Amino acid sequence: MPSAVRFGVNYTPSSGWFHHWLDFDPDSVRADLDSIAALGLDHIRVFPLWPYFQPNRTLIRPRAVEQLVSLADAAAERGLDVDVDGLQGHLSSFDFLPAWTQTWHRRNIFTDPDVVAGEAEYLRTLAAALADRPNFIGMTIGNEVNQFAAGPHPDPDRITAAQAERWLARLLAACEEGAPGRTHLHASYDAAWYQDDQPFTPEHSARLGAMTAVHSWVFNGTAQRHGRSGTATEYHAAYLIELSKAWADDPHRPVWLQEVGAPAPLIPAEHAAAFTEATVAAALDCPDLWGVTWWCSHDVSRDLADFPELEYSLGLLTNDRQTKPAGESIARIVKEGRPDVPAPRTTALVVDTTPGRSVCAPGGPVFEAFARLTADGVRPTTVLASRAADKEHLAARGITEVVTPGQVTA
Repeated sequence: MPSAVRFGVNYTPSSGWFHHWLDFDPDSVRADLDSIAALGLDHIRVFPLWPYFQPNRTLIRPRAVEQLVSLADAAAERGLDVDVDGLQGHLSSFDFLPAWTQTWHRRNIFTDPDVVAGEAEYLRTLAAALADRPNFIGMTIGNEVNQFAAGPHPDPDRITAAQAERWLARLLAACEEGAPGRTHLHASYDAAWYQDDQPFTPEHSARLGAMTAVHSWVFNGTAQRHGRSGTATEYHAAYLIELSKAWADDPHRPVWLQEVGAPAPLIPAEHAAAFTEATVAAALDCPDLWGVTWWCSHDVSRDLADFPELEYSLGLLTNDRQTKPAGESIARIVKEGRPDVPAPRTTALVVDTTPGRSVCAPGGPVFEAFARLTADGVRPTTVLASRAADKEHLAARGITEVVTPGQVTA
């Protein structure tokens, strides 16, 4: 039986980038959505900018919420479902935090009771506004909010893992209150898996919320170390998908590849299509994959200043809505679909994070052993060291062989 994997894109408006909320133009949005739907995609991930929607702790702008709903309705007219990220948060190197959390009102966004109450009301309001829309997938708490909790952020709101868990539980509950039964989740960038002092942990990603979200970016040292076409580079997304399963309590917990892109110059423009095809093919060979959502829909206009260079060219479509080679690749993949449900991955690589999560990062023994196994034709997954001898757990996941990184790289 074919597997119903979702294919979508992170919606970056072609006019004004995410600042389009300040000058919301329904006609421009509809034209953008037409170009997305023409690729055959079935969903978009949408980003309200938090300071624009909640400029004061007790003011959630009704007009902004109406515009979000109108965007969702326009998407529905084109057969596109919508996931909404609430707390933006951080996007493309820029931070968007409301003034009531900064400078003279500096408060920890994860622990201050008033701030957290404001965040919860904001997420509940957005969810409730969309709760009756059939094409509303659910809420993602925010985009890579874990980057605010530790370095390399220049001014982090430091918290413990226990505080991060309480914050996540509170805000997921607010989303559920606003839109009961929808698919609500949270999303971290890869520091949750790779960074030793990151308070948002693999357990949080793999156990809280309706599914696990992974964000795969090969500019994290992967492409620098392994090159644009190295096994570790082309399989980085698949690695994160399978790495997440080590911590999941549900042996078949859905995993959403919520962000993945082809960043220049590490992936030169002329190789973006090949990288896209290889990355998606590798991800589709992972069981329990919910969907692939490419970053991003449209290029950032060169009229906008101060973005890192790579951010301008990540779109599947140009700024004037023309399909790029990577977009053509995605359209072809979507049309072909995934022909078969992937077989279980029977070989599990042991993950022991006693020395720290950095064992899983590029250059770490787990990361490099996974790449070596993959290059040798094995389809590896991962298992925590504490579960490596748990026959019931292994059987539930279809694992028949367990190997350590040392055994692979010896």
